[in-house]
Amino acid sequence: MSAADGMGAARPRILFLADSLAYHGPNRPELLTEPGLYPNVMAHALGAEADIVAQVGWTARHAWRSLTRDPRVYSLLVPTADAVVLAVGGMDYLPGALPTYLREGIVFLRPRLVRRGARRMYLAAQPRIALLTRGRLRAMPQRLTNAYLSNCVTALRELRPGLPILGILPPRHRAAAFAFQLRGHKPAWAAAQAWGTENDVPMADFAAAVQPHLTAGRANPDGLHFGWESHRDVGLELARVLRSCSGWPPISSREAPAAP
Repeated sequence: MSAADGMGAARPRILFLADSLAYHGPNRPELLTEPGLYPNVMAHALGAEADIVAQVGWTARHAWRSLTRDPRVYSLLVPTADAVVLAVGGMDYLPGALPTYLREGIVFLRPRLVRRGARRMYLAAQPRIALLTRGRLRAMPQRLTNAYLSNCVTALRELRPGLPILGILPPRHRAAAFAFQLRGHKPAWAAAQAWGTENDVPMADFAAAVQPHLTAGRANPDGLHFGWESHRDVGLELARVLRSCSGWPPISSREAPAAP
């Protein structure tokens, strides 16, 4: 993607702190330059550029750690961002067989046979535990999700007063890996909505954008990640919400032509 349009005017930049929903397509993880990914759909709709910082399984805690411990994020991306999307929270409410730090620690186990055995045991246990607990366990307690998101917002507003910040209302899933358990979604959605209101953060409703495609079977076969139709509608929902935000479009780009 070009950093400027054909007339030389810099396009606005949107920073995404996200999980794997931001870069996983219908069949596999995609390059971040793939136009069909929802951050790029949003950016294209607004004549902007997307900067995506995301990894599989990221929660609100990971977004906070990225914001405060990744020099590329706080040195380069935050200072040049014209808006920030905190696209995390969807992983937080999912039922987990292990605390996040233990799940992520499997990759460091040695020797290789131990690591592979632990991975197999975890993958086998995950849906069973989700079923036995009926989805009551969460990857992260809601109070911590709210706290880390609030930390992100406070830091961004201190560094960049007036910077538009968006959050998300998490989508549902139909994932065998989580035993199709959705007990935690409704309270997580309501909590995210309340958090957005309390912190004056506009929220994009991922659940409403994704549900028609999930119902019609057009999601990723894993039941968790998005198909291209979901990416499109999520990106357009984000663009709609950002258009209503004070401070958008940034003054420096208001006269710049939109992307073709």
